[in-house]
Amino acid sequence: MVSAGIDIGSRTVKVVLFSKGKVIKRISETTFAPLSVCKFLLKDYNYDRITATGYGRYLFKEHFECEIISEIKAFALGARVVNSACRTILDIGGQDIKVISLDQEGNMQKFEMNDRCAAGTGRFLEIMAMALGCSIQDFGSFALTAESATKLNSMCTVFAESEVISLLSKGTPRNEIALGIHKSIIGRVKSMLQRVSLKNDLIFAGGASLNNCLIKLIEREVGMKISIPDNPQMIGALGCAINGLDNKLINEYIGKMKKHQ
Repeated sequence: MVSAGIDIGSRTVKVVLFSKGKVIKRISETTFAPLSVCKFLLKDYNYDRITATGYGRYLFKEHFECEIISEIKAFALGARVVNSACRTILDIGGQDIKVISLDQEGNMQKFEMNDRCAAGTGRFLEIMAMALGCSIQDFGSFALTAESATKLNSMCTVFAESEVISLLSKGTPRNEIALGIHKSIIGRVKSMLQRVSLKNDLIFAGGASLNNCLIKLIEREVGMKISIPDNPQMIGALGCAINGLDNKLINEYIGKMKKHQ
């Protein structure tokens, strides 16, 4: 049986397939035509079942025979598979922040989701990096070169961008502004983690988990080591693919993952 999972996010579309004991992963930018991107990523593969999640899951269901699940469930399934001891999940995606607390069996106990404002999300980081003339890939490393941080007064993306431009016009060092931007995100993340009763092990997923400055600052604030899975952007799609498997295949895959943990 071949089970596929697809996570149609605001910034990227991710696909994971379990086929003949192998895990196939593909990712592409969502662009202005997410359905076309989905078809492109799936065109070379045959599958028995497919499960969808993310912002575009309902659009996907209109054109494909599939099951849809919430992002919360998808991330809970995916994170638990890559780390069976996982009790807390932090996902900073393109347009939202999710924090999920799991019990010992991997069932969701509580979650917090910031999806009404782009503050602190991947898109927020992209816009701030652009305002500072820095690539998003190097933004975290650039911020870590600063010895002190410039405090931002606003977390609103529009106002924060204007504030950054104003600081630059006053001659404020770019790296100090960058570090201040990262620190402004940490306060929001820490509050969300505390509200779901932060427990070990903490998995950081989503595109923002590739930012080394965020990792360092979060670990400092919460006082624990963060686990970053391989391909952290794929956790939701992985959870969807897991959702389509029977319990025997799920247990076999979890067993293989435990050997590598």
